[in-house]
Amino acid sequence: MPVGPAKTTASDFQGPWARGLRHLDPGYFALVMATGIVALAAHQAGLPVVARALSVIDVAAYVVLVLLVVARFASFGRTAVADLTDHLRGPGHFTWVAGTCVLGSQLLVLDGRLAVAKGLWIAGALVWLLVTYAFFAAVTLRRRKPPLGDAISGSWLLAVVATQAVALLAAQIHQLDGWGGLGLLFLSHCLFLTGAVLYVLIIVVIFYRFTFLPIDAAHLSPPYWINMGALAITTLTGATLVSTTGPTPLWDGAGAFLLGLTLLFWAFGTWWIPLLLAFGAWRHLVARYPLRYAAEYWGLVFPLGMYSVASRHLGYLVAWEPLHTFAQVFTLVALAAWTATFLGLLLSWTRARGEVAPQR
Repeated sequence: MPVGPAKTTASDFQGPWARGLRHLDPGYFALVMATGIVALAAHQAGLPVVARALSVIDVAAYVVLVLLVVARFASFGRTAVADLTDHLRGPGHFTWVAGTCVLGSQLLVLDGRLAVAKGLWIAGALVWLLVTYAFFAAVTLRRRKPPLGDAISGSWLLAVVATQAVALLAAQIHQLDGWGGLGLLFLSHCLFLTGAVLYVLIIVVIFYRFTFLPIDAAHLSPPYWINMGALAITTLTGATLVSTTGPTPLWDGAGAFLLGLTLLFWAFGTWWIPLLLAFGAWRHLVARYPLRYAAEYWGLVFPLGMYSVASRHLGYLVAWEPLHTFAQVFTLVALAAWTATFLGLLLSWTRARGEVAPQR
């Protein structure tokens, strides 16, 4: 008796690939953030071939991740929404904003794609509105909340990175053709200051968690490098705004103030680096936490690349040559970190394909 095509059942969507999609880390757009900023660092360091290769990889990664996110919401909408309102996984959604705007900056600087950059800025700004207010409203209003030690991490500072990324791309676009006029420039200044205040609010809680609550190697994860990375992108945004000519009275009163804030953020970001290196050494050499690939390591690569780009821009602004040396060194460090993390990603994919390959 002929048999018709088998009906699709729920069990058909529980294979390894479906499970991977369901549990996709919302913070995976940190790959786009890291690749884009390292491409810009390489470009400024006089490595055009490297910058071009990274740019191509970044565009491909962004397209793939957008498709995966859409597929995840379509297939596992309830899980995806639950992630957005979760204290630990929720902050990862800010990488959607930062990745979109960093990609816009990359395409603007490397390729002069102004129209594309404008489109990405609009998309990034809309996603920023959605994620910012959905996440902070949800974690505030939910009745059951985890203990502070299990809820806070460096990934919360991605809210700062996302805010500054929107401000930065707006300022860069305005510099080129005056798009948006005074309104966009005013918005960029406001977002810069908003991100600065967010950093203060969040870092106080993180510093309290560091110094007064027990912490183990598992909790001392790579996203804590965003303690520095959030300050680095704030420095770059401030330096870009300082070098952007604006109309009076906005510009007359803002220039010196912005320069002082920019120097403050770069100094504090630099202060974090030795401490973060000490944390990493303790985690892997003393506590012997295994060093293996995870998506969170892109949250370490991004701050290294951003510190390089920010230091170079600040060096031009204050005309201090050692900052260019800082930038050159951190470009090489960021490239090494990106390469190691990308190889880890490829290796993890190879292993995953081996696990799902049909047994003969």
